[in-house]
Amino acid sequence: MRKIRQVLRLTFEMEQSKRAIASSIGISRDSVSDYLTRSAVAGLSWPLPSDMDDAELERRLFPSLPKDNTLRKSEPDWMKIHQELKQKGATLQGFHEEYLAEYPTGLSYSYFCQRHREFEKTLKRSMRQIHVAGDKVFVDYVGPTMKITDIATGEIQEAQIFVGVLGASCYIYADAVWSQSLPNWIDSHARMFEHFGGVPAVVVCDNLKSAVIRASKTDPTINSSYQDMADHYGTMIIPARPYKPKDKAHAENGVLIVERWILFRLRKRIFTNLADLNDAIRELLVDVNNRPFKKLPGCRRSVFEAIDQPALRPLALEKYTLAEFRRFCVDHDYHIDLGDRHLYSVPYTLIRKNVDVRVTATTVEILHGGRRIATHPRANGPGKTTDKEHMPSSHRYQQDWNEDKALGWALGIGPNTHSFLKLALSKLARREQSMRADSALKSMGNAFGEDRLESACARALAIGANHVSRVRSILEKNLDQQPISAPAVQEANFDHDNIRGPQYYH
Repeated sequence: MRKIRQVLRLTFEMEQSKRAIASSIGISRDSVSDYLTRSAVAGLSWPLPSDMDDAELERRLFPSLPKDNTLRKSEPDWMKIHQELKQKGATLQGFHEEYLAEYPTGLSYSYFCQRHREFEKTLKRSMRQIHVAGDKVFVDYVGPTMKITDIATGEIQEAQIFVGVLGASCYIYADAVWSQSLPNWIDSHARMFEHFGGVPAVVVCDNLKSAVIRASKTDPTINSSYQDMADHYGTMIIPARPYKPKDKAHAENGVLIVERWILFRLRKRIFTNLADLNDAIRELLVDVNNRPFKKLPGCRRSVFEAIDQPALRPLALEKYTLAEFRRFCVDHDYHIDLGDRHLYSVPYTLIRKNVDVRVTATTVEILHGGRRIATHPRANGPGKTTDKEHMPSSHRYQQDWNEDKALGWALGIGPNTHSFLKLALSKLARREQSMRADSALKSMGNAFGEDRLESACARALAIGANHVSRVRSILEKNLDQQPISAPAVQEANFDHDNIRGPQYYH
């Protein structure tokens, strides 16, 4: 009783917090809260009446309970409280305060918690943990496999069984796949979310290679494709700690239920394809989820529809497409090779830099610094896919150049430039030579002006020149600014023995 008096004094006289009071007198904050709640119910305040001794104080705060059956009647509905504890923000202290509001002389907080723990011990082991509605789904593969027989060859293949269990309702999903490979692993998740009609906030998985690249108790490395799937659906991946099966107890229990109530019942049936096996699993899943609980009201389906399903996040508008992530260093030709002898372009400014590539069955996305910088359609077979915007301007000019474009530019300068370039190109056999001639004329036009270029080309045509170097010489010597005269004919005006003269031909 001395500590109760100290609690009342420190609270009402010293105005100390519950934390400070608990630290000062060496009791828990819960005990401080319980004493204050009981004093409020008993109508006590500080200072206490001078004639109130410890026995009277104890009687007022802890009234004796009747020895008849009244105690049982005043206990709360533990099943209801256990279910409501799965809601976000629900605590035993909150339920205890509601309980005392209805039963002022009811159980103390400590005894209230003790009675709840005793009730939990009567439940199944899988129900002992409290999981918030729509919060977690636990996924794993069943150990035993199912045999599928090929009718044509008689070959027997082993199918793996994927299992997912929601935390709050223990609602179970299962399907059969050919292997535990990454594509099958992710496809099973997508089908599970569609079956639930929504997505939980967290996926708790085992440390198989399709999910976790490097297992760790503190900092596991998630498979990049698996993480991309989680980002697509707006959920989070939290792997169980290695060698800690209690982290995914729901999955372990769900695996046992699938083994006992589905696989065991199918053991004598012969399946010839995966679709038939999945149809059989779906039929038995309905029975498993509709089986009533032994200690709690309802069944997995009813609890799922009442608690888990309304709290699930909405499904993504599109089903996830499996993507593979790789990292490349961009080569000097600003292309990357995915290994199938097909090249995909990257902006030339990223030459010799590392880029991340997201590859799906239909697209190739290139990312740098977390930002998408290029997208190409996925190609089959060797080849090259280049976006012109990724090329330097000089490379784009070389790729786009053709004779018609060059002559069109020359015609815009003038008829003489057009005629000269056409003549010059006709004398060149290689595309590279023609492109250099066109480029040289354009450089002259920029350096000397288009009018002078037109005049220089006219003079070059007049003297029978067909090479761009002659045009440059004319411009450099300013011959384009002189008038063009007809060539003069000079007759010999002297006699010589070697000159016969016109009379020789008469």
